[in-house]
Amino acid sequence: MSTETAWVEAGASLGEVYYRIAEKSKTHGFPAGVCPTVGVGGHVSGAGYGNLMRKYGVSSDNVIDAKLVDVNGRILDRKSMGEDLFWAIRGAASSFGVMLAFKIKLVHVPEVVTVFKVSRTLEQNATDIVFNWQKVAPNIDRDLFIRLILEVVRDSESGNKKTVRATFIALFLGDSKRLLSLMNQEFPQLGLKDSDCIETSWVRTVLFWENMDIEEPIEILLDRQSRKPVFLKRKSDYVKEPISRDGWEGIWKKMLELEDAVMYFNPYGGRMAEIPAMATAFPHRAGNLWKIQYQTNWKEEGEEATQHYLNLARELHKYMTPFVSKNPRQAFLNYKDLELGIKHSNGKKNYNEGKVYGVQYFNENFNRLVQIKTKVDPSDFFRHEQSIPALPFPRNIPVLSEWFNSIVVIILLYVLLWRKCWHSSPKG
Repeated sequence: MSTETAWVEAGASLGEVYYRIAEKSKTHGFPAGVCPTVGVGGHVSGAGYGNLMRKYGVSSDNVIDAKLVDVNGRILDRKSMGEDLFWAIRGAASSFGVMLAFKIKLVHVPEVVTVFKVSRTLEQNATDIVFNWQKVAPNIDRDLFIRLILEVVRDSESGNKKTVRATFIALFLGDSKRLLSLMNQEFPQLGLKDSDCIETSWVRTVLFWENMDIEEPIEILLDRQSRKPVFLKRKSDYVKEPISRDGWEGIWKKMLELEDAVMYFNPYGGRMAEIPAMATAFPHRAGNLWKIQYQTNWKEEGEEATQHYLNLARELHKYMTPFVSKNPRQAFLNYKDLELGIKHSNGKKNYNEGKVYGVQYFNENFNRLVQIKTKVDPSDFFRHEQSIPALPFPRNIPVLSEWFNSIVVIILLYVLLWRKCWHSSPKG
């Protein structure tokens, strides 16, 4: 740990990374996701995020070198790939090659951190608490990350009727005493109590966030078996302005109507507001209050069930249109929402089709990604439904160059012939 860096192979899981870091140090961590079975390669390639991002940025902000196989079969590191390609793979790597490994910069965490999970229903003043959360969460001390989860549940206290439950789950890089002082000052509406707080090590918070027993042997992080539902759909949005109370009332009504659609709100601010949008390929920085993840999960097989749950996510996503980013409506690449658009071809329409989803994922960084793609992979070998497109024009450059050279030669010959004829003609 003397260098505070580590090489991580793309096939590792996040849980394995966290476990190996904890083996060496109690005061180091890495900013990445809270699902330990997620693979490093895909997670970091698409930027990656987690509950340390307000303090340290997303995963790709903490990558200082990488190894990939390019279209020519060469294994490149940061020096040999150049800074343009290194910029691109931190947020859009799947379009540029096969990632082999990342050199990550480890970050400092206290030996003792604190987590809590507090839930409130509409009948328990959730509207007022959520209304205040949206002002507090992106602006509070960057040591504190408070995720908000909204879902429909049955409330036994009110006759088992449907209600919306707001769950606030947090990681604080410090002890519970300092956390309670901060919450009482900045977010008293939640009513956090000492009994809500759990002090533990950073690595054990991964178990807490994964809804596992926090006292489980830490080796459980090495288990690569996913605990996710059989079928799922994810969509995303970014929010730039607080939502009014009337807006929240409408959201509750829509969620109660749909019933099985869930929203996760991940606050920004802190370090996320300081890193320039063009620092890496991942553009979603200052100006965003939080990111929304729309979830539907189901176990039933068959087309009817699939369409039912997909439509729930679509309807909630559509309903949220007035409250989220516009022109473009932004989205997070790693949720890979094919409903935003896909490439159907590898020809002249490549760029136009790619731009539809590309600007939503990458905003103003999209065109630079296209330029780099065209330079390093002009045949678009590394492609998938939502990869960065390559421009078709440069593939014709050799032909155009020969044609252009021929024209230049003809013009020069014509000029020389004209000059010879002019000089040999009688002077008047």
